[in-house]
Amino acid sequence: MDKPTRRGRVRVATDQDIRRTARTLLVEHGPEAVTLRAIARELGITAPALYRYYGSRDDLVQHLRADVVDDLAAQLAGEITGVDGSARLFAICRGFRRWALSHTKEFTLVFASPTGAAGVGALARVGEPFGRIFLVAAGHILATHQLTMPPAETVPAEIRNDLTTFQDELLAVLAETGVHVPRDRLDIATTYVMIQFWARLYGHITLEVFGNYPIPLSKPDAVFDALLADLARETGLDS
Repeated sequence: MDKPTRRGRVRVATDQDIRRTARTLLVEHGPEAVTLRAIARELGITAPALYRYYGSRDDLVQHLRADVVDDLAAQLAGEITGVDGSARLFAICRGFRRWALSHTKEFTLVFASPTGAAGVGALARVGEPFGRIFLVAAGHILATHQLTMPPAETVPAEIRNDLTTFQDELLAVLAETGVHVPRDRLDIATTYVMIQFWARLYGHITLEVFGNYPIPLSKPDAVFDALLADLARETGLDS
């Protein structure tokens, strides 16, 4: 059978082809390998043909990033089916770590890449699928548990305005998902603790993913479980 002409190959290249090729480049070579030129080369088309679908590399990367977040959320949703209460929140934490360690290139794109500007984004982008899974679990706990929280006056004054803005976003997203948390249960101190919880979780996982933990770990799972136990104790939960 004759090979299709270049013009024919341009016609059959679809958005699905482009994203699948971009994902392969990401997994095999990392975020920096995802370029329009590289994707066009893999598909056997010209780079300008890709502009039918994406206005720039950044546009493509943002869609790729969304695909990764959707996949992560779907995987975690499957893992926590039938798990309730605080166990659900900590199952999400463990599942996120397992995913990060086995999907290092995707983790880099979404959570540690300037291009995927979510940065510490599970909480920063509360409306995204992973952020919703994390927050809904936390919301159920806020609505049903009496947590141990620091006095509001211990929250640094310099971040109170930022926390108030974020507090409103959290309440709105929780309400959209059917979790109604009274505002007095999600006060400034509780919002601050949630940010600290995520920062410690994210920081530990990031150190592991990039091999930057301060000392070699012979039993990394046990060290992570100890972190979760600390977080549970400090918030009055069971891990």
